[in-house]
Amino acid sequence: MTKLSVNLNKIALLRNQRNIGIPDVIESARTVIKAGAHGVTVHPRPDERHIRYDDARQLKEMLTVEFNIEGNPFTGKLMELLHELTPDQATLVPDEPGANTSDHGWNMQRNKERLEPVIRELKDMGIRVSLFMDPDTEGIKIAKEIGADRIELYTEPYANAFRMNDKLEETLERFAAAGRFANEIGLGLNAGHDLNLKNLNKFCSAVPGILEVSIGHALIADTIEMGLENTVKEYLKVLAQV
Repeated sequence: MTKLSVNLNKIALLRNQRNIGIPDVIESARTVIKAGAHGVTVHPRPDERHIRYDDARQLKEMLTVEFNIEGNPFTGKLMELLHELTPDQATLVPDEPGANTSDHGWNMQRNKERLEPVIRELKDMGIRVSLFMDPDTEGIKIAKEIGADRIELYTEPYANAFRMNDKLEETLERFAAAGRFANEIGLGLNAGHDLNLKNLNKFCSAVPGILEVSIGHALIADTIEMGLENTVKEYLKVLAQV
């Protein structure tokens, strides 16, 4: 079964609108674990506009599931935080400090030389390293060559095609081909960005070997109607059907 890692950034974003600690990121983590989530993901950005570095520290102390920290290793204090907390997985993402959200994968031709020592440094600490990638086989090949353990496919193009019913099968096949290639060369495969209850099954059924999906925005939006615990259970039901 594909594992579900719940991204708690939107919980933190809502909390940060007021200075009263509600909703509580740590209590939300306890809820998703109780519901059966396999992991928790956070993506602290340099301005701490949602998840804060202290949130990550508190989560490290209480989590009984896999901990995935995302971010750009070349901005802010991400590398310092990874050294301090040694999470199970670090997902390296090429977003700029002011980006609203991650919106592209790594350009490996431009970044392979500076990513390689970062990957080696993290792996020496026992951290599994995943690179946020577009479904580009050349880039995926380089990710393997410079030592990444996994890639996380950036799935917004698929989600857009699904929502608009525009070139859906063509787009899905591009992701499936990338997934097959990653499997063939021995890279683990994660996926994330705009996956939801409607489009998740089709994606995971078509793309072979998805080990983990990281879902935040849609899952937290669903909790408004269903509640957090029930929402996590609904996502797990979908993944169990793949």
